[in-house]
Amino acid sequence: MLNIRPVSDLRNKYPEIEETVLKTGEPVFLTKNGYGSMVVMSLEQYSALTDGIEMSLDEADKAAGLSDLRYSAEEVFSRVRRGLHGKPEL
Repeated sequence: MLNIRPVSDLRNKYPEIEETVLKTGEPVFLTKNGYGSMVVMSLEQYSALTDGIEMSLDEADKAAGLSDLRYSAEEVFSRVRRGLHGKPEL
């Protein structure tokens, strides 16, 4: 179940939010005026979300360093759009 709290709890009940995040391993969603504002998570949670992306970006940087082939932004985004819409690569 999502843990949703007002952003004022970050100031007024920080130790409680910290304990929740660290003990349960789940993020806490904060709202401001009834709308989503931010998410609080542990460093471990954040790393779990981003480590794979960082590794993929590092691999892409290495591959780019080994090749002179470059694509324009339009070429990249048109390929992404075709992939999203199920159209085969040309």
